[in-house]
Amino acid sequence: MSASSSIPSLRQQQHPLIRQLADSIEATWQQNLELSPYDLPAELGYVEGKLEGEKLIIENRCYQTPQFRKMHMELARVGNMLDILHCVMFPRPEYDLPMFGCDLVGGRGQISAAIVDLSPVGSHHVLPGVYTSALAALPTVNFTQPRELPAWGDIFSEFCLFIKPANLEEEQLFLQRVVDYLTIHCQNARSSQPVPPQQATEILAGQRNYCTKQQKNDKTRRVLEKAFGSKWAEHYMTTVLFDLPEEVSTLS
Repeated sequence: MSASSSIPSLRQQQHPLIRQLADSIEATWQQNLELSPYDLPAELGYVEGKLEGEKLIIENRCYQTPQFRKMHMELARVGNMLDILHCVMFPRPEYDLPMFGCDLVGGRGQISAAIVDLSPVGSHHVLPGVYTSALAALPTVNFTQPRELPAWGDIFSEFCLFIKPANLEEEQLFLQRVVDYLTIHCQNARSSQPVPPQQATEILAGQRNYCTKQQKNDKTRRVLEKAFGSKWAEHYMTTVLFDLPEEVSTLS
């Protein structure tokens, strides 16, 4: 089964916010960027396994553009217990762009964790000025249940939003904020120009740091290890979720 044919069917079974967010992310990509396919290994596009007696389904969809070497969205479901959306956009190192990341985790009809950020990867760990001004200009949104970032969360920006939505209104506010972040990101990417090789090397190092820190997500790793074993989990985390970009010197 291919990811492109199966994703909508899984999406329809998931929490409504996950379904809405997946649709909104893809619509924003299509409206703002020139998409072309990104080929994952065939066996990793659609994966089935068992987790504590429940069926685990993982479906991946990936694209690339002139500015982004990989734009990845993963949908996952464990029986009727757990729904997940995971999305990361990996810029090509020759563009001075942050890392867009977004995750939703839901269980038993409720979203327990919602996070979105545009994470800086430059040498000074600050967002480009065009991002800072655009994000600061967004309307203030107050959520009643903020969550604490993990210990490795120093990769995130001051604009990182990590919450547990308290109600339907907060779910929709979070959805809108993701679309706002993503629209700013796509529009800046379209107008960005390649940077000199030395700066690209610094950006590459920042992206590697981001991926290395994200690979420390113990919750994700434990779920994958329980369902598929530690060797497969390591392969999936380093090949699909947070693969390290190639060296700048090999880019053309």
